Amino acid sequence: MELNYSAEDIEFRDEVRAFLAESLQSSLADKVALGLSLSKTEYEDWHARLQARGWLAPNWPKQFGGGEWEAVKRHIFDEECALANAPRIVPFGLAMLGPVLHKFGSTAQQNYWLPRILNGDDWWCQGYSEPGAGSDLVALNTKAVRDADHYIVNGQKTWTTLGQHANMIFCLVRTDSEAKAQEGISFLLIDMNTPGVEVRPIVLIDGSVEVNEIWFSDVRVPIENLVGEENKGWTYAKYLLTHERTNIAGVGFARAGLAAVKRFASKEYSGGKPLIENPLFAARLAEIEIDLMAMATTNLRILSNASGTQAPSVESSMLKVKGTIIRQAINDLMRRAAGPNAVPFASEELEHSQLQVGPIRAGRVSMQYFNNRKLSIYGGSNEIQRQIIAKDALGGGR
Repeated sequence: MELNYSAEDIEFRDEVRAFLAESLQSSLADKVALGLSLSKTEYEDWHARLQARGWLAPNWPKQFGGGEWEAVKRHIFDEECALANAPRIVPFGLAMLGPVLHKFGSTAQQNYWLPRILNGDDWWCQGYSEPGAGSDLVALNTKAVRDADHYIVNGQKTWTTLGQHANMIFCLVRTDSEAKAQEGISFLLIDMNTPGVEVRPIVLIDGSVEVNEIWFSDVRVPIENLVGEENKGWTYAKYLLTHERTNIAGVGFARAGLAAVKRFASKEYSGGKPLIENPLFAARLAEIEIDLMAMATTNLRILSNASGTQAPSVESSMLKVKGTIIRQAINDLMRRAAGPNAVPFASEELEHSQLQVGPIRAGRVSMQYFNNRKLSIYGGSNEIQRQIIAKDALGGGR
């Protein structure tokens, strides 16, 4: 499943492969391949290596220190990194907040915050979801009240990914309780070291901490940390979400996952033959691969139609839905290939098992399968995305 690359594209692909072979430590790649949690230091070190090469922010405009790569180049880079089991680029500052500041931030905000994102001075997390405002995000209740040259913030955010590592959070807050829901929201940048901010970890089924609750109690935020206009934050929030949803599609991750399934199935035997030769298994594998080919082409087309400062609209919802369905299907196929060996789910199994062939403890397969059920929920659930598609593309969604 490979695109018809030009000679220039192939040269760039070889350059990326050489960089990964030289810069990506095998121990780190093994952790990524097994789905193990990475430390903050490991993420930061990988970001620094990419930034030193000028490859940390390929989607940013050059004026802000980015690469401003065209779509095929970005596709090649993402795919090669995923196939090499490189750590993902943590998206919150680079792929979410960055584009918002490019388009809506003041010159002072751009000059201060964007270099800090690239240099690793700040680790950002996302303050969107609340206990009563997930898919219905406009129901958020975290409030910010103006007090002279500050906002006083009170409320709670939840499912804050990697918030335990962050020193900054971009937050949706309600600044006008009397206005229509979408019109009373503002977009604030909050220092998490400010008095009144509390991070409470949420322990997942495998014992790891990936998400958190963030509590705000009379947190004072300078007014210069307001992005854009007061009460116009929903516009900026939607813009950010289109970038997030496009990234969730994860074409590179899907290709890497499919390659892993093929390797596993070529060595795992069923009925005296490699599992990959089983007609039912092979048919399901082919179906997923065809879907992935179609999505990769669509992803390239959408990226090509969007400039460095623009974002797709309904297309991002389409990619999010299809991409997460494909990635979950790949996880399910791997779980089925592992068979009874994927049953163990005790914490000690998850900590020590290895993804290899034979009658082994394959708890990692189960963990990845269960953990990635989240893909169709975060970034806006797939059910909500289908409503967006129906309303925007089909006219009213009846």
